Amino acid sequence: MNNTTEHSLSKVPELTLIFWIIKIAATTLGETGGDAVSMSMNLGYLVGTVIFAVIFFIAVAAQIRAKKFHPFLYWTTIIATTTVGTTLADYADRSLGIGYAGGASVLLVLLLASLAIWYRTLGSVAVDTVASPKEEMFYWLTIMFSQTLGTALGDWTADTAGLGYEGGAFVFGILLLAVVAAYQWTKVSRTVLFWAAFILTRPLGAVVGDFLDKPLNAGGLALSRYSASAALIVLIVACILIFPQRALKKFRTPG
Repeated sequence: MNNTTEHSLSKVPELTLIFWIIKIAATTLGETGGDAVSMSMNLGYLVGTVIFAVIFFIAVAAQIRAKKFHPFLYWTTIIATTTVGTTLADYADRSLGIGYAGGASVLLVLLLASLAIWYRTLGSVAVDTVASPKEEMFYWLTIMFSQTLGTALGDWTADTAGLGYEGGAFVFGILLLAVVAAYQWTKVSRTVLFWAAFILTRPLGAVVGDFLDKPLNAGGLALSRYSASAALIVLIVACILIFPQRALKKFRTPG
């Protein structure tokens, strides 16, 4: 029996510092971009959700059909999940009237259910296993739920909990530092820590995005949603071009 570990490549990038920088920028873009369509263009949350959902499904289909990791395609899909997550969370929280706490609770259940079904079906939710279409479908569905949850959680922290945008950013920044500390100095599951960090970057991006574009009397900087979104796109593209990313190695031990 061959017990050596084989290495192949998954279709997600290596989890380097630049990955997390782009992830935070992408989640912030999701907030400013989603608000630009639903609010600045006056299309509303439902129409915005439909528009971004179409983009999301197209991007995921292209990602699944791809034979290998493509940085621009991957990050386009991430941005699609975070924009649809923004408008979907806003529609549920505000238009349906279930509130931030209710929306966050529902989305947390959906996220945990997605992870549980993924684990039960394939035996792992580690990102270094994401290579087959079935794994990718679970991966992107889970990410979409996490992005939507992050929007509701960020809004709840800033508004309902009364911490404001700076306070919300501080809280989620501290929680992310706690995850980093756990990674460096504990033996907590790396898969658990990845999903914790991935989820926490979304509400951080949500409160930062709101801080950039909300009115001054609401605690924001009142920047144009269009210019803020454009600046974030330039930052993301520059990071991808300047710091080339490689596909994460997929580990498997043959029986």
